[in-house]
Amino acid sequence: MDIVSLNDLNGLRSAPELRKSQIKKLFIELDKNIKNADWITIGIMAPSENEASGALQTITKKYVSIKFRDLDYIHEDGSVFLKANQKTGNVYIRTENGLGEGILLTCQYDEDPEESRTFGPLPLDFFT
Repeated sequence: MDIVSLNDLNGLRSAPELRKSQIKKLFIELDKNIKNADWITIGIMAPSENEASGALQTITKKYVSIKFRDLDYIHEDGSVFLKANQKTGNVYIRTENGLGEGILLTCQYDEDPEESRTFGPLPLDFFT
């Protein structure tokens, strides 16, 4: 399957491998959605807590206005699901086996919550 837009990721269990040209095109599309959103939530499915928190940190480096509370307190063994909420700054992590791998990013809107859209799964290194 050729990935040419964010919609092509819908329904995938894990993030596909993407070429640099695909990442560039998808990033432009995603960036517009992020900048138009009031806030975002991020879900990260990863083989380890280190990979999940590393992926989250790449997002906060790319978008300095997106901040989360200190990540030093989170710790789980094995495959994990990390959930981060920009509005509250909270980050939660839990052990979760059987998940795929990737980043799910939801653009949220204060005025019309029904307009919220989730994009992904994106590769864990998408924002590097």
